[in-house]
Amino acid sequence: MNIRPNSLDARDIANVLHPYTNAVAHEASGPMIVERGEGIYVFDQDGKRYIEGLGGLFCTSLGFSEPRLVDAAHRQLKQLPFYHSFGGKSHPTAIELAERLVAIAPVPMSKVFFANSGSEANDTALKMVWYYHNAIGKPHKKKIISRVRAYHGVTVASASLTGLANNHRDFDLPIDRILHTACPLHYRYANPAEDEEAFATRCALELEQLILREGPDTVAAFFAEPLMASGGCIVPPDTYYAKIQSVLRKYDILLIADEVICGFGRTGNMFGCETFGLEPDIVTMAKQMSSGYQPIAAVMINEKLYEAIRNLSGTIGVFSHGFTYGGHPVATAVALETLKIYEERDIVGHVRGHMGEFQAKLRSLGEHPLVGDARGSGLIGALELVKDKASKESFDPSWNVAAHVGASALKRGLITRALGDTVNFCPPLIISEAEIAEMFRLAELALDDTLAWLQAGR
Repeated sequence: MNIRPNSLDARDIANVLHPYTNAVAHEASGPMIVERGEGIYVFDQDGKRYIEGLGGLFCTSLGFSEPRLVDAAHRQLKQLPFYHSFGGKSHPTAIELAERLVAIAPVPMSKVFFANSGSEANDTALKMVWYYHNAIGKPHKKKIISRVRAYHGVTVASASLTGLANNHRDFDLPIDRILHTACPLHYRYANPAEDEEAFATRCALELEQLILREGPDTVAAFFAEPLMASGGCIVPPDTYYAKIQSVLRKYDILLIADEVICGFGRTGNMFGCETFGLEPDIVTMAKQMSSGYQPIAAVMINEKLYEAIRNLSGTIGVFSHGFTYGGHPVATAVALETLKIYEERDIVGHVRGHMGEFQAKLRSLGEHPLVGDARGSGLIGALELVKDKASKESFDPSWNVAAHVGASALKRGLITRALGDTVNFCPPLIISEAEIAEMFRLAELALDDTLAWLQAGR
């Protein structure tokens, strides 16, 4: 790439350290600079239009030009541009947003704690679990179980919960007291001739064996995304969560549902817990809560946890946790308006009306020679690429085959995200049937480009 001196590209390379980016490669290739957005599309600095097939980062549910959200932010900036919630202080939009979240919670919840990102929300949930067990006189019940290929964030604690090797490598993670159990992806991890029911039973058995090895009196909680999005859009077997929750109840272990990506309509229900049958003690959320227009996250806790936290804070004098910008007035105003739009426009109904077409188009790409598995739920999905469909043999990671699909799609005007061997799709929830068809048409062309590239010897 020919990068002109003093251009935005050159200035980016000179000054910005990008997340989830190969810094050496970035210096050579430069950034993709996005200047504006409209509907499901974004436009780069040269005016080229792209379908945003990942909704930004699994978040821009209402698209890139919703005037009501812009107006909500503007009104709030004029009225109260900042305030905090430390020391019992509050403001109207935080109160109303918390009230609405409790009202739509997938299971009965008591209180809402605000943060700024999914990582912060999951980090907070982990700290609350530890605080709770101290409060109820179980100071040794502190170990947290997550899953292989889970994604729960990038703070020290939430990245430890994450079960992806690159999030641990050379960061000296995971920290102590974080454990990982089996990933519920039947396609990749089932034994030969093991159907989904038997696989789900084995996953639950492995969880129970882990708990027994560690000691049930030391295990505090189990973290779960209803659908494991960043790990490769992993949809668990139908009976998986019923079996898992039976084990958790048996040993008095809390369940935390990470709804950061699944929440607010993505799977065809307001929450992924409703789609997959989870009954959590804590729910974390972010991303689509504000359609990505403002950084905001929340942790909802049930009455059992609140009562214990309340009592301990009364004993020691304070619940010493919080973020300067948690429950920021502008962010809560935008999130509140987002929830109103979801209700008024029946966004969940729109998802249900289009997810059949989305999943059909996705699964049709499962017939492509490069695709071993096409999976998803609602308006989220992924294609797992394989070298050999029959044996499920993966490509050599150094070939970067999924990344090549992503790069080819980008050239054709489609933004996806290649994570490991998978190509992910998570478009704005407002996407139309015609736009779904065009998105998957471009994805198929990118797969064809990559097949030709492989056949030519890369």
